[in-house]
Amino acid sequence: MPNLTRRSVLVLASAAALSACASTVPILPKTASTPETLTDAEILSAINAVRAANGSPPWTYNAALESAARSQARLMAQQNTMSHDLGVTLRQRVAAAGYLGAVGENVAKGYPDLGSTIGGWMNSSGHRSTLLSKKFTEFGLAAVRAPSGKLYWAMIAGGSFDAWRVYG
Repeated sequence: MPNLTRRSVLVLASAAALSACASTVPILPKTASTPETLTDAEILSAINAVRAANGSPPWTYNAALESAARSQARLMAQQNTMSHDLGVTLRQRVAAAGYLGAVGENVAKGYPDLGSTIGGWMNSSGHRSTLLSKKFTEFGLAAVRAPSGKLYWAMIAGGSFDAWRVYG
């Protein structure tokens, strides 16, 4: 057996860890769309590819959740601030859009495309948990560009409150 230095072991371990991460975010196809003009089908395909690669069932696309996500992305772009609460709560936004189920939200800023945004969410435990949750069954997503040119992203996942109840 070759004599491995500590440095060699660390390099090999790092390479193995990176290769494990790469398998959870599939390479997403490039689209001709800009982030602001992504179609529902393009968004659905990208999100469900990541969910499938991580053993989660597919979601459906929900126009009401997209409307609430667009409201949040627009608000973040107008204020040039990434936050879950900029004076309007998530519950207020989804209720205004006509959605009454359980919800979770992922936000992001500065990512140039959907693939890198999803990658950022996958590298954050809380965002990853929302994105891969088996309790949510549908979602909506939007990207809005601030006057500075920075992109703000919002994704809202939804489903039945029953999935969150603990029966005993």
